[in-house]
Amino acid sequence: MEQKSITVIGGGLAGCEAAYQIAKRGIKVKLYEMKPKKFSPAHSNPNLAEIVCSNSLKSNLHTNACGLLKEELRLLDSLLIRIADEVAVPAGQALAVDREKFAKRVTEEIQKIENIEIIYEEVGSQTVNNVDEVVSNEAISNQLKKMAKDEIVIIATGPLTSENFSREIAEITGQDKLYFYDAAAPILEKESIDMNIAFWGERYEQERGREEEIDIWKQRIENQKEASYINLPMNQKEYENFWEALVNAEIATLHEFEKKEIFEGCMPIEIMAKRGKDTLRFGPLKPVGFTDPRTGRRPYVIVQLRQDNSEGNLFNMVGFQTNLKFGEQQRVFRMIPGLEQAEFVKYGVMHRNTYIDSSKLLDNTYQLKSNANIYFAGQLTGVEGYVESISSGMIAGINAVEQYLGKKKVVFPSTTMIGALGCYIATQNDNFQPMNANFGILPPLEEMMKDKKARYAKLADRALEDLKDLLR
Repeated sequence: MEQKSITVIGGGLAGCEAAYQIAKRGIKVKLYEMKPKKFSPAHSNPNLAEIVCSNSLKSNLHTNACGLLKEELRLLDSLLIRIADEVAVPAGQALAVDREKFAKRVTEEIQKIENIEIIYEEVGSQTVNNVDEVVSNEAISNQLKKMAKDEIVIIATGPLTSENFSREIAEITGQDKLYFYDAAAPILEKESIDMNIAFWGERYEQERGREEEIDIWKQRIENQKEASYINLPMNQKEYENFWEALVNAEIATLHEFEKKEIFEGCMPIEIMAKRGKDTLRFGPLKPVGFTDPRTGRRPYVIVQLRQDNSEGNLFNMVGFQTNLKFGEQQRVFRMIPGLEQAEFVKYGVMHRNTYIDSSKLLDNTYQLKSNANIYFAGQLTGVEGYVESISSGMIAGINAVEQYLGKKKVVFPSTTMIGALGCYIATQNDNFQPMNANFGILPPLEEMMKDKKARYAKLADRALEDLKDLLR
């Protein structure tokens, strides 16, 4: 039987953007949304595209990664960014919205599009004697599998995907379970690390005499030979000042339903530090196996940074999973020698966030490699943030239409932020974790530019020009 529509499961930001992009191209959409019949623990607004946490969609500046991404989405006629601009509230250089008006306007726009049919029910439920009942797991599985067999489906159920549906996604993707994103450490730009203080090396790498070991470190620094880790040594005074700031820093508030789940498998560094001044010294900051090339002695503590992407321009702070507020992370972690000018492309977070291992499962159009009829979109894919979710919904929606029409995929240039996010989630990574838009995931410029603002402006100009070339 000939397919008559494309199904989108989930009426959040990514699902609504995907549905709009499909419908505007003349294809009918079935948009499934379980609200208002059923709410996740974090949702309360019956409208589509509910914004749960901060009402900010981040900076509008050209030299900001999320600002660039929004500009790309404007060029591509994003419904949700257009509405966000319409219901913006004063927020300086940032785009912040009236959350209630935003959700209401998105719902009104989606409802009046003739090609979109909104079905207010959870996938996997059925009506028996006019009462909604959740069917058995086997029946749910059969329903979802049947959808994917007979039609193109975009799954955009978000980071709080229901337990039942999570199991069905796990079955379709071939994973035993979805990732439960409970904690992540900050990620830094390599260029912002002071390599006059930091040094390359791995613990216990050299079992030699002190003079030979120091010579090896010096040679490595001179030749810029890169080992697996960048190491940041601290003396006792530096560490004690850092520890004092860490244990007194402000902590972000978790949702009530997250609190028990968050701390079961991962300890925030600030909680660990509060157990005693020496706890970190014998834990993630232990200096054993290292010699500071500057002093020829073992440091009092050492902070390790591990390469986070294949290009080697992003590094994460090993053992620094944290629930500190973002501003506090910047203030406290910049006290670490070598990180005084650190640029954070992603702050540490601790919250419930279900997502698939996209680096093994999806291509750069968010299509499931093992089943071409299935696309994923939103934070379920490992893009983190409102605007990033909208961009994934746009790419999935556009390519679902191309597949429906028997045309070639639309692959956005990796030099654009929207394309770079697609490349990030599709690149094999054994330590895959969700990522926000940032300039570190873009291919570097051919020319070296030390001025960060000028470099970002150049990267943004290149991205917009490449996107315009694609649209011509």
